[in-house]
Amino acid sequence: MTNAVETIRLGRRYGRTWALHDCALSIPQGRVVALVGPNGAGKSTLLNLVAGLVRPSAGTVLRFGEPTRDDRASLRRFAYMAQDSALYPGFTGADLLTFGRRLNPGWDDELARDRLARLRIPLDRRMRQLSGGQRAQCALVLALAKRPDLLLLDEPLASLDPLARHDVMAVLMEMVALHGTTIILSSHIIADLVETCDWLVAVNRGRVQISGEIEELLAGHAVVSGPLQARALLPDRLPVVTETAGGRQAQLLTRTGAETFGPAWSTRPPTLDELVRGYLGTPEATALPGPTSVVR
Repeated sequence: MTNAVETIRLGRRYGRTWALHDCALSIPQGRVVALVGPNGAGKSTLLNLVAGLVRPSAGTVLRFGEPTRDDRASLRRFAYMAQDSALYPGFTGADLLTFGRRLNPGWDDELARDRLARLRIPLDRRMRQLSGGQRAQCALVLALAKRPDLLLLDEPLASLDPLARHDVMAVLMEMVALHGTTIILSSHIIADLVETCDWLVAVNRGRVQISGEIEELLAGHAVVSGPLQARALLPDRLPVVTETAGGRQAQLLTRTGAETFGPAWSTRPPTLDELVRGYLGTPEATALPGPTSVVR
């Protein structure tokens, strides 16, 4: 099966600064992808490149095996909700539905109307009269009702309350289950991604640190805890992502292998939050393609 998104040594430069460089990704169809990284890491740049809103300074980006294009056939297969949820401020909800219906051949008007009704957003209310969370929901309605094969969402949960975030994630999971939609979701709220996303892409300082199936990534790492005084006795070539010390205890996030740590040390799989924080807190660490740092 053709990947939904594939990038080959992809990069984007603004002046002398590379916002994204040497990016290699392969995201299968039907995945829900958590795109994580600190502010300024390159997440929005990556989404803009996949959407075709900016051109690469280096490398190639493919959607469903084809280069990004702005022709009708290519554009109808994906939808993009930008971080600022840009909407025409003078549009009413009814205008929004007309706008979406006229521009998108596969527009699902019933879905859009039902969604706005459930959100209690009046069709005669102008976008500038709505709250930030309501505008974000309207922008998401535009993206969902297009019925895309690929849905790109840049921080869609940031302006929503916890109940609304839960509702949005449920709707996204329904899209995947019913239509096989591939979703790439940029977010800082790791807790909202744990139960829904099955693929992780971590971007840091313009490069990809991790990309892969979440279950495999978690199984490929371990949290190792033990006495600080025994730290020097750990295997010489242990691939350590990050480590912390508290009191007399040391805790390490490591890549797993055939290492044995002895009875003084305990090991367990990391949580998704621990894995993400470990890598993003150590920009030089990478799980692509081999060991991270090596303790000698």
